[in-house]
This record gives sequence, structure tokens and C-alpha cells, in this order.
Amino acid sequence: MRSLHHGTGRRRRIVYGGRVKIALMDSGIGLLAATAAVRRLRPDADLILSLDPDGMPWGPRTPEDLTGRALAVAEAAAAHRPDALIVGCNTATVHALPALRARLEPGVPVIGTVPAIKPAAAGGGPVAIWATPATTGSPYQRNLIEEFAGGAPVTEVPCPGLADAVEHADEAAITAAVAAAAALTPDDVTTVVLGCTHYELVAERIRAAVQRPDAPRLVLHGSAGAVAAQALRRIGVRPDPGAPAAGTLTVLLSGREGALPAPALAYDEGRLLHAVTPAG
Repeated sequence: MRSLHHGTGRRRRIVYGGRVKIALMDSGIGLLAATAAVRRLRPDADLILSLDPDGMPWGPRTPEDLTGRALAVAEAAAAHRPDALIVGCNTATVHALPALRARLEPGVPVIGTVPAIKPAAAGGGPVAIWATPATTGSPYQRNLIEEFAGGAPVTEVPCPGLADAVEHADEAAITAAVAAAAALTPDDVTTVVLGCTHYELVAERIRAAVQRPDAPRLVLHGSAGAVAAQALRRIGVRPDPGAPAAGTLTVLLSGREGALPAPALAYDEGRLLHAVTPAG
């Protein structure tokens, strides 16, 4: 595969003459939503998933420690020469995105994951942002609200234990964590921002818990679709959902080639990858 760089500032990578290869990274299976979105937009793309089971969870780590883990995971993916790298983790985006871009760009464009506050607030109704306790109330999230909420009423809802429950496909823990967060969500909320990539894997369970009787259908905003589309734009590749060929899947576990973690198969996104993707 060849590529061209042009323009000023952040250079755009134009891919042609071969297959598209997209890498995604996270400590765990939170990257599945963005991976499935890439697969739907480009079924022919080769995918590299770089996870860090030896270092997870990343959330409790110091920013410096997390950045070190993220760089190691990113470099393992970069060794497979992807055309772009998606940081499929809100926490890693907050703390490690500048370091990742400094290390890999312009050779490999790096796309971060940011909560979809702006499109959620565009509806004008009351918005709730479900996020990890560390992110809820953080200067990072407060700045996003100030910049993108456009005056819409916003409630920040901490979701202790939800990401970990989703990571391990612990049904009882997922049910309990979703119910606890739903109890903190105001009755008049019309839109929920899924501020952690893990939450997108249980989006319909969140909808069912928050949806009020006789209210309009609750709107959920995740980041997976926008992130996948942005990755393709950065490398100058158009979506082609009808492409007939299934791209390959390579899974890296703290740098070692392996298989999708078993809990991934508890979710539609994981089953999609397992069913239609040949091994890399």
C-alpha cells in the first residue's frame, strides 16, 4: 500500500493501491463498538486490535503510567503498519492522545474518542452524560460541556463499576450498575451521552432503564460511528459498506498475538467480528 501526504499542519494520509488497514487500541473490549463500526463501513478493511490485559484497567492509573501503557499498546499496533490508529478509549484519549500523536504522526494518523456532547445537545432537550466516576466532574468533561453543550441543561451521571462489569460480561453487575446510574438520571432527560466506550456495548439496556413511560423514545449518543468515519476521512478512504471481501482481524494482547477475549462474544459487536472475520 502506498500513501501521499499533502497540505500544511496535520497532514492527511491518502491511501490507494491496496487494502485499508485500521488499528484500534484500548485496555480492554471497549474498542469493540468502534471496531464494529469500522467493519460496517469497510467490510474489506484489515483490522488490528491492540489490547492491554496485563495492564488493565487503565482508569485508576496515574496519567503518566497510563500514557506509558498506551504508548506500548500503540507501538505494538504500529508494528503492523496500519494506515490509521483509533484510540478506542475515552480515558486514554484524555491523558495519552498528545503523546500518541507525537510518537506516531504524521506516519500513522491517531484518532481519539471524545464524548458526543455537541450532537446530543443539538436536540435542545435535557442531556445526561453517563461516564466513569473519574471522568464525571473532571475539568476535561466540564470543558467539553462548556464548549459544546450550547446552553442545553446537562447532568453528569457517574457510573461506578459499569465499565468493569461490561468488560467481564458480568450480567448481574451490569444490571446493578445500570440501575444505579438510571436512578441518578433526571426524569426529564431526553438524551443520554455514552461517555465511556464500554457503555455502547450495553446501549439498549441503558435505554430500557432510563426510558420513561409515555415519553418520546430516548436518544442515545455514542462515539463509535463518528470515530470510525473520522478515521476513514483522515486517510482519504470512502465508506463502502457493500464491499464483498471480509478483511482480516489480528488481536494483540499486551503485544502478543492472541484471540478476542471470551467476554467479547457476549456482545453483538464481538459476535459480528468473530462470525465474519478471518484470522490475520
